[in-house]
Amino acid sequence: MKLKIAQIQMSVTTEREDNVTRACGQIREAARQGAQIAVLPEMFCCPYENSAFRPYGEPLGGPVQQALAQVAREEKIYVVGGSLPELEGDQVYNTCFVYDPEGKCIARHRKMHLFDINVAGGQRFMESDTFSPGCDVTTFDTPWGTMGLCICFDFRFEELSRLMTLRGARVIFVPAAFNMTTGPAHWELLFRQRAVDNQLFTVGTSPARDVNASYVAWGHSIVCDPWGTVVTHCDETEQTVMTELDLDRVDSIRAQLPILSARREDVYSMIEK
Repeated sequence: MKLKIAQIQMSVTTEREDNVTRACGQIREAARQGAQIAVLPEMFCCPYENSAFRPYGEPLGGPVQQALAQVAREEKIYVVGGSLPELEGDQVYNTCFVYDPEGKCIARHRKMHLFDINVAGGQRFMESDTFSPGCDVTTFDTPWGTMGLCICFDFRFEELSRLMTLRGARVIFVPAAFNMTTGPAHWELLFRQRAVDNQLFTVGTSPARDVNASYVAWGHSIVCDPWGTVVTHCDETEQTVMTELDLDRVDSIRAQLPILSARREDVYSMIEK
């Protein structure tokens, strides 16, 4: 079974409406090129900085979500909507919404692990100054099987990827914005390792790099197959890249190397609370 995906590694400006218009335009172009799922980057509609998250935020059903639902419905494509600041009462969440080809929201993932780092000689950033953490393991069903979803820093926690795998995930989509410290060190390493650990495809979609931004993204959107092979790897520039996933490789590799079936659940196990 084949699945064609489009990763939209777009530049993000301070103009929300422009960001959304360009994102929807790229989704339309991807659909015309045969993409069945289009993926946007983390915080595709606003600058990645704490001072921007609340002002750029919107409640459930807000205008950015409506725009993504509309383009999904009109182009008959699944849209993994990167992430945006979601407002609920006094709380702000870093949230990804997924829409099916009818424009229905079929998944919502609120970033569970907040990016609070202070790397000596590197970058300091504290998402928890603004965001509240989500609490849900997120998967969604498609004609190509179950898909997993998490956001950026979530992907560093191997337990979350394994829980999505145990739910049946064949692909894990990760809207993300690694920075110029963590990106060179860990971006490719993490996507290859999670793919090998769980014997599935991993898809990381980043914003393009803007060296003048307060937060400089690494870029380098990536796709890894269940053997850990990098099948798509962008540079740092703005682009939309198409990749065809051969999902039969998931079953083939799991049969050849029985990592999941050989787990010793009599000794250890992993459960959701």
